[in-house]
Order: sequence, then structure tokens, then C-alpha cells
Amino acid sequence: MLNQTAWWKFLVIITVVLLGLIYAAPNIFGSDPGIQIRGARGLSVESSVLGRAQAVLDAQSISFKSISHDAKGIKIRFENDETQLRAKELIEKELGNNYSLALTLLTGAPSWFTDLGILPMYLGLDLRGGVHFLLQVDMQSAIKRAQERYQDSIKTILRENKLRYRAVMLNPHGQLETTIRNPDHRQQAYDILIKELPDLDLSNDDSRAEIILAQLSQTQTDEIKKFALQQNLTALRNRVDQLGVAEPVVQQQGNDRIVIQLPGVQDTARAKTILGRAATLEMHLVDEKNNTSAIASGQAPSGSRIFKFRDGRRILLNKRVIYSGDSIIDAAASLDAQTGGPIVSITLDSAAATINSRVTGENINNRMAVVYLEITSAIKKDANGNIVLDDDGKPVRVTNRLEEVLTAPVIRDQLGKRYQIEGLDSVEEARDLSLMLRSGTLAAPVEIIEERTVGPSLGQANISQGFRSVMVGFMLVLIFMLVYYRVFGFTAVLALSLNLILIVAVLSLLQATLTLPGVAGIVLTVGMAVDANVLIFERIREEIRNGNSPQASIYLGYDRALSTIVDANITTLIAAVVLFNFGTGPIKGFAVTLSIGIITSMFTAIMLTRMLINLFYGGKTVKQLAI
Repeated sequence: MLNQTAWWKFLVIITVVLLGLIYAAPNIFGSDPGIQIRGARGLSVESSVLGRAQAVLDAQSISFKSISHDAKGIKIRFENDETQLRAKELIEKELGNNYSLALTLLTGAPSWFTDLGILPMYLGLDLRGGVHFLLQVDMQSAIKRAQERYQDSIKTILRENKLRYRAVMLNPHGQLETTIRNPDHRQQAYDILIKELPDLDLSNDDSRAEIILAQLSQTQTDEIKKFALQQNLTALRNRVDQLGVAEPVVQQQGNDRIVIQLPGVQDTARAKTILGRAATLEMHLVDEKNNTSAIASGQAPSGSRIFKFRDGRRILLNKRVIYSGDSIIDAAASLDAQTGGPIVSITLDSAAATINSRVTGENINNRMAVVYLEITSAIKKDANGNIVLDDDGKPVRVTNRLEEVLTAPVIRDQLGKRYQIEGLDSVEEARDLSLMLRSGTLAAPVEIIEERTVGPSLGQANISQGFRSVMVGFMLVLIFMLVYYRVFGFTAVLALSLNLILIVAVLSLLQATLTLPGVAGIVLTVGMAVDANVLIFERIREEIRNGNSPQASIYLGYDRALSTIVDANITTLIAAVVLFNFGTGPIKGFAVTLSIGIITSMFTAIMLTRMLINLFYGGKTVKQLAI
């Protein structure tokens, strides 16, 4: 028995090790501050944009390490953060709203790595720095808005069927209470409503002959909540993209919460403002006939309502909304060529464009008002600042509604798909408003209930401490293995080194995100990888004590320890998979690196060390093993 490794096994091991070295290599080059230019609203980045960006930087004598163009956009690397920020401001001014610029960290690896798609692994928020938000979605507001829509639908259906009613209102029990003028018509109204609105649970109030009660079914309520969460996720992802943040995380947590992580973000205040605002626009016609008298008396006639401009002036508008922000498919901030003031250019979808054309055509020389609507949600507090709880012990949430008229210009000509709005205070406000309109309206208000900011220095400290913990653990294991197992210990240390390289390579290949708990998983893997070698080496020593030859002891040691090692690692892998499926955030990061480490450690501990031992002892007569 000469313990030689088959040629195909040797080839497989060498191939895996070489690929591991190649995919892990980009991580040793570090990263530099950079700018990533991407097309806004699906616009592709042409190669000519690279020339424009480079011309702006050259004109201002701003040096950069490299500039490149690929399918994802343009990437520019700089020496430091100050140059990066100055360059972003200049390029943003040159390119305008058609492109989004993300401040990010770009790898310093040679370009041929990126050309082959070999990229370094991502660093999580706790290692890189940035901001973490946990947002609570106000589901009650979403349900209330749905009830208001059904309230309007009931009124419309009854009017269309010439059934007169006194009121349609929401009672304290969360039911829509419809009062029919003639009690004899209640059953007819009931039959029509149950046919037209099948999602509502209808019932007659036996104590009052003219009342029909309606409430959302449980199925419809669940659908509204699900839609609100998904719509908010979509809108917030769009807002994050428009903010110019590379590699963001926007994901659902539970049934009514959203986690947002913005690595490397530098303007956290603006990010917080943009993410938390449920803002949109509504278009109303001005009630020119009653405007003067209503403002003088403070009383609005039926069908109209008094609104206020930002400066406090009042105006009477028709209650009917012509169209809202849901119909806006594009918005861009700019400066008016004539007045120099900030404006937002609006583009409507086809349905709203048709309505806009018809309404403005019928109301030339009348005014149309643009109303800014913002809904916020907050926890209710009493006069002493204590949180108010409901009967179930949950915090009571209150919805605040801000409505103000931005502008009410006279309609001089028939409008269509595109127009612009004025009345904004600053260019920054115009940009924020256009960003929110482009990204879509939030289906329900959100409140930031948790906020964590990790500075770049703290992130670097975490990297240093994590690296130090891996190295300390590695060195202690190295010393023990070399002293106790000699030549066999050397092979175990070499295998352990390659195991760490393979873990980094797999993380890079999968473009996974390494977090601080992930570093803990790597440290644990160091111990587990050596544990497999200890089992093998102790088995070899036992076979020697039983009187077997050195070559037979090597063969039997690996062969008989294999089942134990596989069983132990599979049970740990099952636990890691369970952690990944049921855990969140940091637990997932730990589970990912632990799972990868288990698989790579089995490869290095069983196949790689056996190949090394066979290279050292195999193919020759051995009288004694250095173990």
C-alpha cells in the first residue's frame, strides 16, 4: 500500500485551489472612493457621457485614478473623499436629471479582473459604514384610504342608479354607514351595492330601516395590507436608486416593516427625509364663481373646499381631483429659462393626459391649482410626552395630512401630456419633489422607528478587529498543530490557509455581503476545519498503536474518520441552513459564512491534506511517521 493520489483527484484539487486564488485575489487590492454614473429611469449610458464627464474633470484640473465604461454605467476612481465629492457636484451639474450619480467604493484591482467578472466581495454596513433604517408601515392609514375610496364608490353607484341618500360616512366601528332617504328603497340599494362591490361585506341595520352597513372583508383587508407593503417596497427602492447609493439593501421584515441599509451614504439627513415622506400632487380646478365670497365668509359651498397657499393666502377649490401623482410617469427638476426660479417638469400617462387635455380645453381662462399633499404617521403622545396605548396595549398612531397649494396659474391654452409646475422655494426642494414623483407614491405612510449610523472610521475599526480575531485564532491553531502533529500539523495549517482563501473566493464569486457576524462565522470555521484534521490524525495514531504499518495507518485513518467528519459537518450545515431561513439580518450573515466554511473545510481537511500527505509519504517505504 503506497497511498498515491489518483491523477484526476490531483487535477480537481489543483483546479479548485487555483480558481480560489484567482477569485480571492481582487480583495487584496483594497478600494478607492469613486462615482458610479447610471441612467435614470432606465436610460442607457452612452460612451459619449464618459467623454463629457472626463472633460468636466479635466477643465477643473481634478485628477482621478481611472475611468471606465461598462454595461452598468461609468465608474470613476479618485484618490480621496474630498476629490470625490467635488467631482460629483460638477458632473451632476453637467449631466442633469437624466443620470443618477452614486457615491461608492470602487475596487483597486486591475481592470482585467473586472473585465472577466471577477469582483471583490461586498462589505456590509457594519464594516463599510453608512446608515440603517427600520421603517414601520402604517397599515391603518392604508385601510382608511381604501375605505374612503369605497365611500366615493358607494356615492357614485347610488347617484348613477338614481337612489337618493342622506349621507355615506365611516362610523366608530370601522363600518361605512349609508343612509337612504326613502327606507322603501333600502333593499334595492342593497342589491345594487352587493352586486357592484363584491369585496365589501354588506348588512342591513335592523334597528334603523334606512341604514346599510358595509365593511371590508378580511380577505380584502389582507390584500390591502399586502399591496401597501409591496407598493412601499417598490417606491422606496426607486427612491434609494434616485438618491445615488450603490449596493443598497431594501427588504421586507415581518408583515409591516421595511429594512433599508445605505452603505457609504454621506447625506443621511436628506436620505431620512426622502424615505419617510409620503408625498404626491393633486390637481383641482379653482371655484371661480364662489371664490371671493367663500374666502370673505370662511364658508365653502357644497362640492368645494378652502385650501391655503404656502404664504397663508386662501383659495376655493373644487373637491373633485382631476388626477393625482399616481398618473405621473416622469418628473424632472430644472430652472425656468425666463424667471430663473425652480420648476418641476411633469409627464403624465396616457389616461391622465387625455383628462388633462379635456379639462384644460373646457376651462381656458380659468385657474387650475396644483396641491402638494404629504401624509405622515407618528405615535400619539399625551401632554406629558407619554405614549398613548389602545385597548390592546399597542401604541396609538395618528396620521397628519399636510395640504398646500403650490401654484394656481390661469389656463391659457389646452394642456396635454407635459407641463411644468412652479411655486417651489428652492432647487433642492424641486429635486426632492421630482424624485418622489418619479419613484411613485407610497401606498401608506411610513415612520422611521429605528436609525443607526455607522461611521467609516467605526467600519474600519470593525474590519481591523475582525481581521485581528481571525489572525489570532489562526496563529494559535498553527502553533498547536505544528508542535503536536509535526509534519501532519504542517499540512493541516496549509489546508487551513487555503480554506480561508476559498471562503473569500466563494463570497466574491457569489457577490455575497460580508458582515461582522460573518467574520464570526469565519473564526468558528477555523476551529471546525482543524477539528476534522484532529479526528483524522488521532485515528492514524490509533492505527499505529494497533500495530499497523505507517502506510496502512494513513489509509485507515482517513477512511475510518471520514464518516464521523461528514456526519458532524452535515448536522452543523443543517443548523446553519435553518438559521439562514428563519433568521434575519446579522444571523443570516453568520449562517452564510458558516455554511460556506463547512463545505470548504470538508474539501480541504479530507481531500487537500490527504493529497499533501500522499505527496510527502506516498510511493515509498516509510518506517515512522512524524505525527
